[in-house]
Amino acid sequence: MITPATGRVWLVTGASSGFGRAITHAALATGDAVVATTRKPGALDDLAGRFPGRVAAVELDVTDTARIPAAVDAATEAFGRIDVLVNNAGRALIGAAEETTDQELRDLMDVHFFGPAALVRAVLPGMRARRSGAIVQISSMGGRLSFAAVSAYSATKFALEGYSEALAAELAPFGIRVLIVEPGAFRTGLHGEAMRMTAAHPAYDAVVGPIRAMQAGFDGAQPGDPAKAAAAIRAALDAADPPLRLPLGNDAADAVRDSLDRLRAEFRAWEPVARGTDLDPV
Repeated sequence: MITPATGRVWLVTGASSGFGRAITHAALATGDAVVATTRKPGALDDLAGRFPGRVAAVELDVTDTARIPAAVDAATEAFGRIDVLVNNAGRALIGAAEETTDQELRDLMDVHFFGPAALVRAVLPGMRARRSGAIVQISSMGGRLSFAAVSAYSATKFALEGYSEALAAELAPFGIRVLIVEPGAFRTGLHGEAMRMTAAHPAYDAVVGPIRAMQAGFDGAQPGDPAKAAAAIRAALDAADPPLRLPLGNDAADAVRDSLDRLRAEFRAWEPVARGTDLDPV
């Protein structure tokens, strides 16, 4: 049964906690409707009770890509359309590259890349037909630059960002926006129950060991406010000239700025070498 939506209709993955819940609440608080996907639908009962008729909870594990078309169909059946897709579901993995198994890397890629890509493909026919819509990809500052101990995590987010940059160019003629969100450390479950560690190798104790230890007391001490992040995302979507990438948090802003400065300095130092590799004119 379709319930006509007067505002936008959002499809948010990983909606039971963290950014997903904050984005869901922000959308509902401003009069929009949300199809909230989660592996634990009961976790959204409180929101469904506070906003009757505007929340549809759909059980979905984004790694089960075979179920994604059915989840999108459920969203369309509930509210008639999807205006905004938010690919938010995710988790973290700490460990050196040599410590990370093939299965760990593939599992993380399923969550952060193949699942979101399948969701994008599932919502685009409707958005193209209406010539409007938005795709919000929750990446990380680790999708713009990387650090020791997060090679696998950053690899998946780099993949998502490269995919999304091309996607933005492909969808612009249809009036569909793409927003890549690059948060720093926010008070979500990413550093808690969504955090996993590789099996430690003693060769990396000096490099990775301190990062493992830091995670033990970091959950609950992160500086970022998910509610403010949700408001910033909405502001970016509503902007006349929206960004492609949106870093969030002072830590992310500092890291991105410093990385851009280093990249520019390195490019300038090696630009003559880069430009000296074409064939000589005949």
